[in-house]
Amino acid sequence: MPSSIPFSVFLSAAILLAITPGPGMFYVLARSLKGGRRDGIASSFGTAIGGMAHVVAAALGLSAVLATSALAFNGIKYAGAAYLIYLGVRTIFATERSAHEAVPVADSTRRVLLQGIVTEVLNPKTALFFLAFIPQFIDPAGPIVTQFLLLGTLSVALNTTADLIVVLFAGPIGQALRSNMRLRRAQQRFTGGALIALGIYVAAADGRKS
Repeated sequence: MPSSIPFSVFLSAAILLAITPGPGMFYVLARSLKGGRRDGIASSFGTAIGGMAHVVAAALGLSAVLATSALAFNGIKYAGAAYLIYLGVRTIFATERSAHEAVPVADSTRRVLLQGIVTEVLNPKTALFFLAFIPQFIDPAGPIVTQFLLLGTLSVALNTTADLIVVLFAGPIGQALRSNMRLRRAQQRFTGGALIALGIYVAAADGRKS
């Protein structure tokens, strides 16, 4: 692990990766369109907590199991994909349940937060990303766990900041859509379809070679 790489290189790479659209960002966008800014913020912090769980696991060496075991990787990958598909189907069915209601049924902030945590925790690519990316910037002569936690926390913070920017622009759009029942139905179906497509993408993606 090279120790001569300057911190500015890590920061530049982390920022670039944070603003690159990925499954986490699309998930936050979908939740923002469904429930507005409140759900978007809760989802952002949920995925942040889930990301920190991966950082801690990787720092303690637990994520190495995912890098060496195809069975463990695929098990977590498919569990995460199934959860995303479940959320998508649930959103579509919620469209029919709320079709005759004046006010749409909304998930509680706690539920949205927990869903964000579970979605990110069940994403093995996040664990493998931290395991492959951060060690390049760690000084092996220093406290490895401490360095890993600091760099991982910074990376998660940058990702969360990018997600919150997405929420800032997506929230008002979602609020306008929910004010119109016909548009609300179309929006919920779109959101559900996007979550299902995301789940299928996660399941089909070849994240590692067996």
